[in-house]
Amino acid sequence: MITFLNGKLVEALPTQVTVDVNGVGYEVLIPLSSYDKLPEPGHEVRLLTHLAVREDAHVLYGFMTTQERELFRMLINTVSGIGPKTALNVLSGMNVTSFRGAVANGDVKALSKISGVGKKTAERIVVELRDKVGSAGAWEASSAKRGLSPEDQKVNDAMLGLMALGFKQAEAHDAVRAALAALGPQAGLEELVRVSLKKGA
Repeated sequence: MITFLNGKLVEALPTQVTVDVNGVGYEVLIPLSSYDKLPEPGHEVRLLTHLAVREDAHVLYGFMTTQERELFRMLINTVSGIGPKTALNVLSGMNVTSFRGAVANGDVKALSKISGVGKKTAERIVVELRDKVGSAGAWEASSAKRGLSPEDQKVNDAMLGLMALGFKQAEAHDAVRAALAALGPQAGLEELVRVSLKKGA
């Protein structure tokens, strides 16, 4: 399995790139969300990759962030009827945070606006991914809209961490606030989560 490519960006199009890794050129299909984050051609680039092996081809898909690759894999491995092409369309049509929020809130209308995703596919995405995305997805999406101060962002990230571990939103909020009160505003995110787990236990 090829898990990432580190090399020189030779060519960049909105749907695919060519990366020169020690004299070997790799053609990689990418979503628009990754295209926006690419450096100029000629510069070094690191792409996280997913290799899809078919009878007639080996296809490399590339992503600039872990979240994009995780969402891509979640779509193709969990939602019936969604292949790599549709998964790329999803990432091209909506950022990861907005997607998680739409799934958590059951927003079929927003999802069905993505190219290649009709109403039935959008409904299937919501049904099959809602438990995986959970309430943390809705919280993350609403936080992104609000625009947070650095301290609030830290509290928000700690809450998301706890919610991913199974805490309810109110429990996570109380535990993080209690930990912050005990540790003080200079506490790091990791320390905050660790102490919050003890407070919420």
